[in-house]
Amino acid sequence: MESSLPDLEAILLVGGQGTRLRPLTLGTPKPLLPTAGVPFLAHQLARARSFGVRRIVFATSYKASMFEPVFGDGSSFGLSLHYMTEETPLGTGGAIRNAAQALTSAPDDPVLILNGDILSGHDIGDQIRQHVDRSAAVTLHLTEVDDPSRFGCVPTDPSGRVTAFLEKTPNPVTNRINAGCYVFTRSVIDGIPAGEVVSVERETFPGLIDDGALVLGYADRTYWLDVGTPAAFVKGSRDLVLGRLASPALPGPSGEFLALPGAVISPEAKVMGGSTVGRGSVIEAGASVVGSVVGDACVVAGSVTDSVIGDRARICAGAVVRDAVIGDGAVVGSGNELQAGVRVWPGVELPECAVRYSSDV
Repeated sequence: MESSLPDLEAILLVGGQGTRLRPLTLGTPKPLLPTAGVPFLAHQLARARSFGVRRIVFATSYKASMFEPVFGDGSSFGLSLHYMTEETPLGTGGAIRNAAQALTSAPDDPVLILNGDILSGHDIGDQIRQHVDRSAAVTLHLTEVDDPSRFGCVPTDPSGRVTAFLEKTPNPVTNRINAGCYVFTRSVIDGIPAGEVVSVERETFPGLIDDGALVLGYADRTYWLDVGTPAAFVKGSRDLVLGRLASPALPGPSGEFLALPGAVISPEAKVMGGSTVGRGSVIEAGASVVGSVVGDACVVAGSVTDSVIGDRARICAGAVVRDAVIGDGAVVGSGNELQAGVRVWPGVELPECAVRYSSDV
């Protein structure tokens, strides 16, 4: 469904360092990590385009120079892309205010704000329409989670007005949380102090509520995932491949696995569970890859489950990798068993042996 606002603009927040995803993010910003066969942001860009967004400003900071070579001017997505960089991190509000210098929208126009680490199936067009119809200052996408104490807890009244913004409170009053997609009226963005460190969660939203401005909650129960941890990153890629969340950017049909050009999978190997096999990678006879992301130019002869395998890594026959992250160029020799969130740093070689690892190596 396309928005009725053909010139809709968006700001995409992509400045974080992605420390929870190391070593994957040592050389690559989190939003550029390959996810279901394409850079993570490709899914967000394609989806935003499907709802009528035509112009997006990237709010960059960490490894800012890497974004434009990947996405260019956005023409391949039917978008116009622009890049604004924070010289020093300014927080979520400061980043939005800094990126707003590149907006062309009028003071009363809606501006969509997207976070570069969220997968969501909610109706962006409907969120925008409700914002416009009720002349809100900001409209927040809200979702429900089992443990709201880890997120911003957002209670609303029966009309949908947000009554408080309780950032990571230990005793949440509701299981509805801030889902990280906002619609701002442009003039509200311009009211954020320029060049200062500002948190929308701790300062902007509570301040608007205290001032009596209309801050709306757009609540739904569709697919939502913060991909900030290795386990969540793997889940997000897996769900996209399996079709649990539709994406116009998926480079092939949904199914048990996605094999990118040049990948070679032996008929005697098992590849399933929404796995992605990168370009030029080889899955040898007897290997098993289940629910995992295998990078480019890898060789897998062992067993890999719910894990991320970096580019050019090798998993030897007899090795078991489960719930782990294997850095670029690492080698896991036969007999090694890696599990429970183990992270193997790039270039590390674990020789053939019979060792079970449950901490980083």
